[in-house]
Amino acid sequence: MMAVAATFLTSASFRGVLYIVSFSLFVYGLYGLTGPKTAVRGNRLAALGMGVAILATLLRPHVDNWALIVLGAVVGTAIGGTAARVVKMTQMPQMVALFNGVGGGAVALIAWAEFRSSGGYAHDATYVAIFSASAAIIGSVSFWGSGIAFGKLQGLIAGKPVTLGTVQRPASALLGLAAVGCAAAIVSGVHQEALMIALLLTAAAFGLLMVLPIGGADMPVVISLLNAFTGMSAAATGVALNNTAMIVAGMLVGASGTLLTQLMAKAMNRSVPAIMAGGFGGTQELPAATGAASGTVRSTTAADVAIELAYAHQVVIVPGYGLAVSQAQYAVRDMTRLIEGQGVTVKYAIHPVAGRMPGHMNVLLAEAEVPYDQLVDMDVINPEFAQTDVALVIGANDVVNPDARTNRQSPLYGMPILNVDQAHSIIVLKRSMRPGYAGVENPLFLNPKTEMLFGDAKASILAITAELKALTGPAAAPSPGRSGV
Repeated sequence: MMAVAATFLTSASFRGVLYIVSFSLFVYGLYGLTGPKTAVRGNRLAALGMGVAILATLLRPHVDNWALIVLGAVVGTAIGGTAARVVKMTQMPQMVALFNGVGGGAVALIAWAEFRSSGGYAHDATYVAIFSASAAIIGSVSFWGSGIAFGKLQGLIAGKPVTLGTVQRPASALLGLAAVGCAAAIVSGVHQEALMIALLLTAAAFGLLMVLPIGGADMPVVISLLNAFTGMSAAATGVALNNTAMIVAGMLVGASGTLLTQLMAKAMNRSVPAIMAGGFGGTQELPAATGAASGTVRSTTAADVAIELAYAHQVVIVPGYGLAVSQAQYAVRDMTRLIEGQGVTVKYAIHPVAGRMPGHMNVLLAEAEVPYDQLVDMDVINPEFAQTDVALVIGANDVVNPDARTNRQSPLYGMPILNVDQAHSIIVLKRSMRPGYAGVENPLFLNPKTEMLFGDAKASILAITAELKALTGPAAAPSPGRSGV
C-alpha cells in the first residue's frame, strides 16, 4: 500500500495536477492585487501557489541533495521573512529591486548548472539550448541591472546618470552582441564552459551599462522593466526544464511587468527606448530652464493652514515621496478625519509615478486605512482642481511641476502632471526649496497662490492637526491600531 502511494505521489500525472493548482493560484493571487481590500488574500494565494509548485518539483524523480535543499529553504525563509517585517515602506522600492534581481540571478545560475550537468547541452534538443542560453543572458542582465537600481535607490550609487561618454552606446552594443554571439556558439554545439562564463560576464557588463546611465527620476520604470526581464527569463528556463509552473509564472510576471512598464512610460510621456538610452534626475541640481516662472516664496504657519483647511469645501491632498520618507501617512489620516468632521470633502490625487515604485502612494495610504474610494487617479482628479479650495501637496515635486505643460526647455516637458496650480489655494509641505528627484526647479513654489510650510512632513501635519483640534473642538477618533503621533 505504501509503495502504491509513493508511486502515485511521484507520478507525472500527480505532479501535473499540482502544477495546474499552483498556477491557478498564481492567477487568482494576481487578480487579488487589483485592490487593497483583496491584496492580502491575493498575496497569500500566490504564496500558497508557490508552495504547491515547490512541492511538485521536489516530487520529481532523481531529486537529491536534500540537505542543501533544506538549508536553502531555511536561509531563504529567514531572509525573506525578516526583510518583509523590518523593511520600511520608504525602502520597499529597494527591496523590490533587490528581490527581483535575485530571481534573475537564480535563473542565470540554473542555466549555468544545466550547461555543466548536460555537457554543454550535448544530448539535449536544440530548443533546450536556445531557451537556456536566452534565460542566462536575460537573467544576468536583470541581476546586475537590478543591483544598480538598488544602489541608486539606497544612495550607495549616485542617482544621477553615470555614463562612459561617447563610447557608452557602442560599448553597450558590443557587449550585447558578444553575449548573443556566445549564445549562438553554444547552440551550434560548442561545449566549452568558458563560453558560458563569457556569456554570463558580457551579459552582466551589458546590464551594468544599461542601468547606470538612467537617472533616478526614471527608476520606477526601470524597476518595472527589469521585473519583466526576470519573468521572461524564468519562463524561458521553464521551457528548457519542461516545468509548467515556471512557464506560467514567468509569463505572468513578464506580461504584467511589460504592461506596467508601458503604462509608466506613458505616464511620463516618454518612450521606453528613450528612458533606457539615458534618463535624468538624481542628486544633482540642474539650473532652472529658461522661461521659468519668477516670483517670491511665501511661507506660512500651521495655524494659518489649519484655518484654510477647516473652512474649505473640498481639499485635495497630493502625496509624494516626502510623505513616505517622514512616514506621515497615519498623521495625514488623523488630520483628514478632523476636517471631514466639519463637512469638508477630502480626496487624494494619485500620480502614476509618484514615489519610487509603481503604486507606492496607494500602498502607503492603504496601510493607514485611507478609504480606497478617496484615492483618485490623475485623469479623474485633474478636472476637479479648478473647483478645489485647497490643494495640499505633501512631499511631491516633479509630478506637480507646471513646466511639464508649458516649458519646452524643461526635461519634464510633455509629462502629464497633476494640475495643482489650478486650485484656488495651494499649500506645499516641504523641507526646503531643493529641487525634486528629477533635479529641476518647480515654478509652482513661486506661484502667488502657493504658500510653503517648511519642515518635516509628519511634524508639520501634527502641528496642523493640533491647530485644527483647537478650532474644531473634540478630535475625531484616530486611526485604529496606530496613531499619527
